[in-house]
Amino acid sequence: MRMMNAEDNKLVFGLDIGTRSIVGTVGYRIGTDRFVVVAQESIEHTTRAVIDGQIHDIPTVADTIYKVKERLEKRVREPLSDVSIAAAGRVLKTKRVKARYQFNSETKVTEDHIRSLDMMGVEQAYDEIRKEQTDSGKKFFCVGYSIVKYYLNGYPMEMIEMHMANYIEVELIATFLPEEVVDGLYSAVELAGLHVASLTLEPIAAINMAIPEKFRLLNIALVDVGAGTSDISIVKDGSIIAFGMIPLAGDEVTEAIAKKYLTDFETAEYIKRACERKKSVSFKDIFGSKIQVTKEDIAQISEDAVKNITKNIADRILELNGGQCVSAVFVVGGGGKHEGFTESLAHFLGLPNERVAIRGAEVLSQVQFEQEGIRKDSTLVTPLGICMTYYEQKNNFIHVMVNEQRVKLYDNGKVSVLDACVSYGFSKDNLFPIRGDSIHYTVNGEAREKKGRVGEVAEIKKNGALVSLNDKVEENDTIQIRPSTKGSAGKLLIKEIPECNAEITVTLFGRKLLCPKLVEANGEVVSSFYEVKNGDEICTYDYYSVKGLLEFAGMDVDTLVLLNGREAGASAKIVDGDVITKRPVTKPEEPEKTKEETMQEQMDDDPLLAPLKPLPDWMSDVPFDTAKLGADGEVIPGAKQLQQEKTISTPVEEVTGPVFVTINGDVVEMPHKKNPIFVDVFDVYPFDMTKAGGTRLVTRINGEDKDFTEPVHDGDRIELFWES
Repeated sequence: MRMMNAEDNKLVFGLDIGTRSIVGTVGYRIGTDRFVVVAQESIEHTTRAVIDGQIHDIPTVADTIYKVKERLEKRVREPLSDVSIAAAGRVLKTKRVKARYQFNSETKVTEDHIRSLDMMGVEQAYDEIRKEQTDSGKKFFCVGYSIVKYYLNGYPMEMIEMHMANYIEVELIATFLPEEVVDGLYSAVELAGLHVASLTLEPIAAINMAIPEKFRLLNIALVDVGAGTSDISIVKDGSIIAFGMIPLAGDEVTEAIAKKYLTDFETAEYIKRACERKKSVSFKDIFGSKIQVTKEDIAQISEDAVKNITKNIADRILELNGGQCVSAVFVVGGGGKHEGFTESLAHFLGLPNERVAIRGAEVLSQVQFEQEGIRKDSTLVTPLGICMTYYEQKNNFIHVMVNEQRVKLYDNGKVSVLDACVSYGFSKDNLFPIRGDSIHYTVNGEAREKKGRVGEVAEIKKNGALVSLNDKVEENDTIQIRPSTKGSAGKLLIKEIPECNAEITVTLFGRKLLCPKLVEANGEVVSSFYEVKNGDEICTYDYYSVKGLLEFAGMDVDTLVLLNGREAGASAKIVDGDVITKRPVTKPEEPEKTKEETMQEQMDDDPLLAPLKPLPDWMSDVPFDTAKLGADGEVIPGAKQLQQEKTISTPVEEVTGPVFVTINGDVVEMPHKKNPIFVDVFDVYPFDMTKAGGTRLVTRINGEDKDFTEPVHDGDRIELFWES
């Protein structure tokens, strides 16, 4: 009578659907490592309904499954509805990839980060599979993945959760099956009246049974030799590092016998098996002739086939193991029991014979058989592994709707929205926000980068409610996805660059001038509001040239100046603290006057002898009987008529002595005329009014703002400049 605890009180039904036969096993687990087989049944196919591990005749296979199910139900005396199955390695595709998750800054690693990292790896593997299948049009499903190693900031680490990291990486092996293989398995099982409780891979089932985790630090290969395929798994450093297969197995020997003795496949299979137990066997060929062969005859015929199989297995092992030989090889499955098989494999691998061995009864020490007559050998490793895998990964395919499209998902008990999105065909670029394009530039030869802004994350709804990518999905869930967006490109102004944000203070024509540091972009001077472009070469300078400073101040670049009291040319360098003044304007030396010129001047000084001057144009329209001019040039109504003779149209402009004023720090002589006003400054002082250096022209006399008509007196301090 079987003993069960509360956790293990349910029978597990596993089916190994092989090329030659279907093996059904029913049992239960005790603890974590013991398994009790309550019943086991095996029925061979009546036809070649399964070829090289793939179902070709679904109704025939379903019929055989149903017969196995009936026999087992009779033994256990209860109905069986759920079954665990495995897919053969012939159609298996694997991809080993390495994915990286970069953080913006040092971050504590969470379970969600690890989950996202794993999915990035699976998606990367998917992309490689899709590229390979572009021409065939086949659709593949990921039916599981195995973690080889995690990395934290480049260092390998077993557990990365809760650690601080700048980036994390994963190396994993993702396994894929074509859609038609999965559908064929499901169809045959469902046609037999069963529901798939879990789906695994035959190499995974075998290795979980034959090589426990405590042995996986060693570099060991497991070869499951069936009838149609030989599945290969390799472990190293505690992880499964590779899966592979070759389409060569026990049937190669059977076909060699059939060709030699002109028999059908079934007769040849009978001969092969009979010679494993007897010294000789009799049979009839296709002509009806009776033939007798010995065990030695069959061994000799099959020798070439065995060499061909083992040579291909050895080559595949070396390929999967990075060109290096493994330390040992375990062989399971009926095909590996053929005489000379292990010795031939050892030869091609260059290993001692004792390092290549059939793995059978010794790995089944924790398996108890309640049914009598079952012998523990290598053929039971995969069927029992299928049952044991049920406890580790209860999985199945479920169906969900993603953006109104039906999607099939491999259910490993942790299927998330992210899994659904990947299966639908969304790439990570559609799910995770994308940073805008960066600007790459240099500052004084040093490479810099201004990153773009991060876009918006994808909006995901499950059954109408907002969810995250890590939310679990179930059968018939409806998922709507609005793809993520790309952020704006990087934007940077010159003034935002620290090196360009400094200032230079100089004294220009008597006033302090705060100048931004001179900055060039690609050889051209730019302002602080210049927007940096990709590829720009930025250079900063701690000085101005005289010409550059005058240009910056909006002044005439030809102005003659003194730099710190000394004459300076246009290219002279001006640094912080320098003082720039105008070169004093000297009155040109007058040539010696002639006697006639001297007499003319004397006559000009005599009012009675002075020539009469015409009336200025601006006075031509003024009615002298009603108006006269005020001091500021304004017409004053009601004034008395000027009493002058017609021969004298306007008073003579009186000339006075010299008037000296200080203009922007420079001593300048005003024109020799009576009552000079501010506007007369422009006759003797070089100030270009055609170039506006600001928003307002400041005109001051002795510190007070004045207009152009203000009288100017000897000794006045005049200021004239543009103000922003």
